[in-house]
Amino acid sequence: MSIWPQLRRSRTVRAGHATGRVLRCGLMDTMLADLAVSVVLCFEHPLDDDRLAAGLARALERVPVFAGRLRTVEGVLEAVCDDTGVPFEVYTVEGTLAEAMGRATAAGAELVAPLDAPAARDGGVPLLTVRLTRTADGGTVLGCSWHHAIGDLHSFMLLLRTWSAAVEGEPLPKAELVDDQDELLAEVLPDEDCGRPGFRLPSAAEAELLAREVAVGPRANRIVQIAFTDAELARMREEFGLAAGRRLSSGDVLCAHLLSTLRELDGDDAERMLTVPVNARRWLGLSPALLGNLLSEVHLPHRPEEGPAVLAGALRTAVEEFPTVHLNLRANLWFLATLGRSRLRDCVPLGFDPAARRFSFSNWSGFGAYAVSFQGKRPVLFSPAANYPIPWVCWTVEGFRGEGRLATVVLPARLAARVRGAEGRAALHRFRRAGDRPPASAGVLPKVL
Repeated sequence: MSIWPQLRRSRTVRAGHATGRVLRCGLMDTMLADLAVSVVLCFEHPLDDDRLAAGLARALERVPVFAGRLRTVEGVLEAVCDDTGVPFEVYTVEGTLAEAMGRATAAGAELVAPLDAPAARDGGVPLLTVRLTRTADGGTVLGCSWHHAIGDLHSFMLLLRTWSAAVEGEPLPKAELVDDQDELLAEVLPDEDCGRPGFRLPSAAEAELLAREVAVGPRANRIVQIAFTDAELARMREEFGLAAGRRLSSGDVLCAHLLSTLRELDGDDAERMLTVPVNARRWLGLSPALLGNLLSEVHLPHRPEEGPAVLAGALRTAVEEFPTVHLNLRANLWFLATLGRSRLRDCVPLGFDPAARRFSFSNWSGFGAYAVSFQGKRPVLFSPAANYPIPWVCWTVEGFRGEGRLATVVLPARLAARVRGAEGRAALHRFRRAGDRPPASAGVLPKVL
C-alpha cells in the first residue's frame, strides 16, 4: 500500500505581533548552528489542524524565538523574535498509521519538513517547521523540525507543553528567553570546572574527512530501532547493580548494555570513548523554564574487557560527580576567548569523531513526551525522525505507548545488518525471557527489533 503523502493545505502560523527581541546566541548555540533536530509524535486519532494552528499561535506568544529568524552581526549569531512565522503543512497518505510509524526514521518518509540548518543560520529560513500527516485509518503524525541553535530537546519540550496547554485551554507554562547565554553562564558557573573544552579544532585533513563522513552518511549508514521492555531493563538494573555494587538507573544500564553489545557484534575490543550529553540546568541551579542549549557532557572510556556493569557504574558516578568533574562550560568560554569567535565554525564537538568510533548516547526519556495532549489525545509514539545518519549516534526515549525504552541508533551498514540478524537480536535481548509479555511495539512496528 502506498503511503506517499499528498499536500492538502499549507499556511504560516504567527503569534500576531513581533516582540523585536534579539537573543545573542551562546557558545553552545553557535556550535550547534549547522544542525536541525526532527521528531514525530504519532496519534491514533484524527487531530484538527485549525485547532492545532490556533494553539501554536498562542504558544509562539510565549516562546517567540521559534517563529523568528537567525542573523549574524559582527561575527555573533543572533536570534531575532520577528514573528516571521512557522510553516504548517497538512498532508494525507493512503497507508496506515503503523506503516507511517515504521518509516518514521527513513530520510524519504516525508513525515517532517527537515530544516536546512546551514541556510537558516544565514537568515531568511524558518527555525521551526510543522507537518501534520493524516493516515487512511484515522491516525495523525505530527512532525516537527527545529533549528538546534535556538534550543535543545528541553527547549522544544517547553514549546510542546505550551502548545498542548494552548490547545487544551489550560494555563500556559512559564518560559524564559535568554538575552545573552554566555553572559548568563559567566554569572552562574563555578570559577573552575574540568578545564577540558567540549569541542576541538580539527586539522585541515581531519576536517575534510569529517565532511566526507557527513556527505556519504545516507549511503554508508543505517538507522536501527530497538525496543526494550520494562522487564528487560529491570533485569539489567539488577544484574549490573549487583556487579557494580550500587544502584543504577535505566539509562545507565541501557547505555552500557547497548554499547557493549554493539561492540561485541562488531568484533571491536579496542578502548573507545563514550559521550553522554547532560542537561546542565539543574546542576547550575537554573530555571527549568530557560530556553537555549544549556548542555554539557560526560566523556568516558569504554573498555570492553571490563564488561557492561563497570561501564554502567562509571556512568552513574560520572553523572553524580558531573558539576565538579565533568562540567566544561567555563572551559568552553575560555576556549572561545582564546580561539576567537570567527573560527568557531571550524570547530567540532568532541562527541563527533566517527573515525574513532566515539559513541554518543542521548537519553530523551523523562522529558514528558507521552504526557503531551492535543484534543484530549496523547501520542502512542515519540521518535527521532529523518535526522542526519552520522554513525555511532544513539537517542533513547520511552517506547510505544510510553512502555520500556526505544533506542534509535545509527550504525555502519554492515554492522546494522548483523544487528538485525538472529545473532544480533539474541544478543540485544539476552535479558528477555520466554514468558515475558511481548513489547507493546511488537505487533505494530515490525521493523523495530
